[in-house]
Amino acid sequence: MGQITVEKNVAGIEGLCVITPAVHGDSRGYFMETYSQRDMEEAGIDITFVQDNQSMSTKGVLRGLHFQKNFPQTKLVRVIKGSVFDVAVDLRKDSKTYGKWYGVELSEENKKQFLIPRGFAHGFLVLSETAEFCYKCDDFYHPNDEGGLAWNDPQIGIVWPRVIGEYLGTASAEGYSIDDTPLNLSDKDQMWPSIKKYMKE
Repeated sequence: MGQITVEKNVAGIEGLCVITPAVHGDSRGYFMETYSQRDMEEAGIDITFVQDNQSMSTKGVLRGLHFQKNFPQTKLVRVIKGSVFDVAVDLRKDSKTYGKWYGVELSEENKKQFLIPRGFAHGFLVLSETAEFCYKCDDFYHPNDEGGLAWNDPQIGIVWPRVIGEYLGTASAEGYSIDDTPLNLSDKDQMWPSIKKYMKE
């Protein structure tokens, strides 16, 4: 592997990988390869990506936890401006780590990438004033295929950095903040069920 370092199966969750690219810099700036199929294959990761997405969000925005119900996607995510706390939750029902989560800070400084296989719920919280978030997918977007879980479900137990607030039994963002900035979730993301309810469906 010439240009990437891959930490596989992070937190003991099979398939989750944190990828750190080699950055070549000097007083003028830097250069790096953001994606190399050859390096990925040499690392044992054989995925064909078909779509790139990009979004911008402001501090306190929390997106998630999302998954695709019938057309699951592998995602390779990174941040090109600012920083986010990015989270994956294992929803593979035959997995030994079902329901377990892992989070990693992705930023323009550390340039880390997070590989999230099919079968995971995914979400992120913006830690900086603004953040630009990019990700590759191995399947196209399918309307009306999105599912979700409550971002603050105590059974999952995600520890969102710098977030304060009290869980009141729903995914509502009311009363939650980060550094005195209220959390900002879409109406839909404040309606997702707990993982316990999801398991019964």
